[in-house]
Amino acid sequence: MKLEYIVKDNKYFNVKEILKSYFEISDRLLLKLKRNQKIFLNNSPTYVDKEVVNGDIINVFLDFQEESENIVPTNMHLNIIFEDDSLLIINKSAGIPIHPSILHFNDSLSNAVQFYFNVNKIKRKIRPVNRLDKDTSGIVIFAKNEYIQESLIKQMKSNIFKKEYYAILEGNLDKVSGIIDAPISRKENSIIEREVNSKGSKSITHFELVKNLNNSNNKICLVRFILETGRTHQIRVHSKYIGHPILGDSLYGNESRLISRQALHAYKISFIHPISKEKICIEIDLPDDMKNVLNMFSN
Repeated sequence: MKLEYIVKDNKYFNVKEILKSYFEISDRLLLKLKRNQKIFLNNSPTYVDKEVVNGDIINVFLDFQEESENIVPTNMHLNIIFEDDSLLIINKSAGIPIHPSILHFNDSLSNAVQFYFNVNKIKRKIRPVNRLDKDTSGIVIFAKNEYIQESLIKQMKSNIFKKEYYAILEGNLDKVSGIIDAPISRKENSIIEREVNSKGSKSITHFELVKNLNNSNNKICLVRFILETGRTHQIRVHSKYIGHPILGDSLYGNESRLISRQALHAYKISFIHPISKEKICIEIDLPDDMKNVLNMFSN
């Protein structure tokens, strides 16, 4: 995998300016590229202070061989929905954490990806781009090198990278759509729980009612959420804040006999591919447990 730039004007003075300004390569990655002689000018290794002229071709090779030695490979099923030289995109089931921990040392999604990489002789570190809670299902992206990871994180910060979710909430919504603009911070004396707090970080969630549902015992609603910011537990906290916690969310609402986890699913992502520059849009269906809840209700 490589990046390429052909000099066509006098916008950039030297190779380093192209790497920093055009490709937006970080200082940390630039150091690695220099150390491993991965920067080429007209098909020859070059130093970054080299001046450039019209017609020069700059190539950056991103084929580092890396490994995550601290992640135990575990043979687990992976529902892969997209893969190329840059990305591995997975539909994560509920109940699986993304990162290993003391309680999930060898049964996280990262353990499964490590096994997949080993089997397929992919010498790459485990680099998750987005995060989902253990009991939230849906799309998770792994970058296959540092440049791809950095590029997608920048897209998230600039709101180019779009994430959309479906959630089943308790009760019926009165509004068809709206924006929840309420800052979020860590709850005092808790290492896990978050809350809306005027001193917290800016947090903006857009929502759209898909449908209100009722039966003789309960009222629920299916809601589509789009995150403008990406705070920990943002949709869960904001749903509680508007008085409609996510169904089954025992941390911010109530346990439910209808579903064994919070009914939250990351169903859609869109972003610009860092190499091809094409827009990538991926959408997946609701998981069976959320479908089953909806089927218990009528309009």
